[in-house]
Amino acid sequence: MTFSSTRVPEACSALHRRYCDVRAHSLALAMPLSAEDQCIQSMPDASPTKWHLAHATWFFETVLLMPHLPGYKPFDKRFQYLFNSYYEALGPRHPRPQRGLLTRPSLGEVHAYRAHVDAAMKTLLAQDFDDEARWRLVESVATLGLHHEQQHQELLLADILHAFSCSPMLPAYDPTPAPAPADASRRAAPPEWIELPGGAAQIGHDPAAGFAFDNETPRHAALLQPCRIADRLVNCGEYLQFIEDGGYRNPQLWLSDGWATVQAQGWSAPAYWLAPDDPRLAFQEGASAQGGWHVFGLQGVRLLDPAAPVSQLSFYEAAAFAEWAGARLPTEFEWEAASALPGMRELTGHVWQWTRSSYDPYPGFRPLPGVAAEYNGKFMVGQLVLRGGSVATPPGHARPTYRNFFPPAARWQFSGLRLAKEL
Repeated sequence: MTFSSTRVPEACSALHRRYCDVRAHSLALAMPLSAEDQCIQSMPDASPTKWHLAHATWFFETVLLMPHLPGYKPFDKRFQYLFNSYYEALGPRHPRPQRGLLTRPSLGEVHAYRAHVDAAMKTLLAQDFDDEARWRLVESVATLGLHHEQQHQELLLADILHAFSCSPMLPAYDPTPAPAPADASRRAAPPEWIELPGGAAQIGHDPAAGFAFDNETPRHAALLQPCRIADRLVNCGEYLQFIEDGGYRNPQLWLSDGWATVQAQGWSAPAYWLAPDDPRLAFQEGASAQGGWHVFGLQGVRLLDPAAPVSQLSFYEAAAFAEWAGARLPTEFEWEAASALPGMRELTGHVWQWTRSSYDPYPGFRPLPGVAAEYNGKFMVGQLVLRGGSVATPPGHARPTYRNFFPPAARWQFSGLRLAKEL
């Protein structure tokens, strides 16, 4: 069996199917949104839906098609400037805080851009790759591009939720009620504490396990001290107790920077929580009559569910709650080691979980070669690691070694916490 006659055509076909699935999912996520919705940028850290759709396309065009598909013609050369994010090696770019000013190109033009690149990707993956090295390069860049687009699928949802939170109407992205969890009664029960033995633990991505971002490598040994880690996430009911006990008014619970942020921003509850006297509840049919706290999410405004994992927390809030609870946040190494233990629940599919680990390179870290070297490594300063995966994480994108990262004050993401304690 030769390399070119069997393995590559099958791999090309599988990769193209995967490509089509991921690209279609992005459009499906944008489907409930109007053209006006897709143009809005509610803060500098967020991006418009239309920009996400175009930028993910720009990545395939610029990093894969232009250098690797002979004769490829860019859809519009101006898009190289408009939709570059942070790649210094690929030239200047439109300022990030001004992405919401891009009423042109229109949404229809962005869709045409996606279709143009999709057709070219089909052509590229239908080629005869008689050079194994060239195929491996195309395969690796295309796979990175798909995981990059999945990251933007999650950002698309987080960013539009923040935009909708700025409207007094608090519109629902998806008004369909979320299905009731199968383990609702167990979620309301006190957490169980699972013992994590000390010793050397292997941390990071196993090269035999498929794709991973470069920041998950290399796999290495980390020395852990024995501890206990909660089997589930902190829920809204527990966090409400923290609020009612004066958690946002007690500086003794907060890191210095966190307390300064609370004071400067006027925080008194997680982002998107609505107190019983919040005037915005008057716009929500029946909400005022229900009384109590409400939470705004992708399904709109809902009465606070005490058993649901608390979300939209900053690292500062997560650390303050842990202090109040007589516990702490796990390190990212403890989290990864504990994720394999029997009894651990809610590891993914709910919220990203803040850890007490700064976002640093692993021992021996080397960024990806070429343009992709800018993907992760240059952000390894001033940020904290989150582990797990959220309700917005696309299916198949999360894994135990995945390292998400955000600044400590960020709380527009679907972020919460799990507690740890010393033995």
